[in-house]
Amino acid sequence: MKIKILKTSICGTDVHIYNWNQWAQDTIPIGLTAGHEYVGEIVEIGENVEGFHIGEKVSGEGHIVCGKCRNCLAGQPHLCRNTQGVGVNRNGAFAEYLVIPATNVWKCSPTIPEELYSCFDPFGNAVHTALSFNMVGEDVLITGAGPIGIMAAAISRHVGARHVVITDMNEYRLDLARKMGATRAVNIGKETLKDVMAELHMKEGFDVGLEMSGNEAGFNDMVNNMKNGGKIALLGLQKSDARIDWTKVIFNGLTLKGIYGREMWETWYKMDTMLQSGLDISKIITHRFDIRDYEKGFAIMNSGNSGKVVLDWTSLYENRGF
Repeated sequence: MKIKILKTSICGTDVHIYNWNQWAQDTIPIGLTAGHEYVGEIVEIGENVEGFHIGEKVSGEGHIVCGKCRNCLAGQPHLCRNTQGVGVNRNGAFAEYLVIPATNVWKCSPTIPEELYSCFDPFGNAVHTALSFNMVGEDVLITGAGPIGIMAAAISRHVGARHVVITDMNEYRLDLARKMGATRAVNIGKETLKDVMAELHMKEGFDVGLEMSGNEAGFNDMVNNMKNGGKIALLGLQKSDARIDWTKVIFNGLTLKGIYGREMWETWYKMDTMLQSGLDISKIITHRFDIRDYEKGFAIMNSGNSGKVVLDWTSLYENRGF
C-alpha cells in the first residue's frame, strides 16, 4: 500500500540517526530513509488488498513481521524474530510517500485528531508497557520522563492507578508530566523516593514499576523502592554492562518483564478506545514545524526541552493538484 505522508513525529531513534552516532553508523544502511511515526492518506492499493479505499487516513505499525515464525503463528507477532523496522531496516516515513504491507496499516478514526495518530508508535509503547500489569488501585513508579514515560503516567491514571510517581532530572519534562496527570514528578537529583513515599503515606513500596530511562541508577532506584512481590515492565534499554542488584530482585520476589514495541493489534485497539473514552495525551505534542523547517524540530529534540515534535508535510503538496 502506498501512503502519502501528511504528518510525522520525531522519535529518539530518528535523533540518533540524524546525529549519526555510533549506533546509527553500526545499524543504519547508508541512504536509508528514516522515520516511522506518521499519519497519511492512501494513494495506491495493491491488487489483492481488500477493505481499504483511496483517500482514507491511516497510520501504521512500524514493525514488519514475517508471519511464518513460531511467535507469528502463535498470535504473538510483536515477538517475531525476523522483525524489520520501518525507517531502521527499510525505508521509512520521512518522505512524501511510504510503501508498506497492507497488514501493517491502521485506519484512523475520525473522532481522534490526525496529529495524534502521528504519535501512535510511541503512544503504543507506553500503552504496552503501562498495561502489562494490573494498575487498578496500585501505586506506580515510572523512571524516565521522556515522552513515552509521560504518556505512560497519563495512561496509568486513566486506568485507575492510585499514585503515579515519575522521576527524571529534566525540569521541562517533569513539568510536562505534572500537566499530564502524574501525582508527583520528582527531580531525583533533589528529592529521594523515600521522602516522596512518606509524603504520599505509602508504607511498603511501589506495586508496579515502569522503567523507561535505560539508566542504571534509575533502574536500581526502582528495584530499591518496590514492594516485595512488585512487578516491573522494562522498556528502557540498559547498557550491556549495567550492574543490577539481582540479590534484591530475587529475595524480594520481583517480576521483570521486557517490553518490545506494540502488541499487534491489541495495543492499537486500546490506543483508539482509551482516547475515545477520555484519555487526553494532546499536551505531549509541544512543538510543530513545517517539514521545510525540520532542522528546527531536530534541534528542539536534541535540546531535551520538548515532548513530541510533529512535522507537517502538507505544504509540499500545495499547488500540485493533490
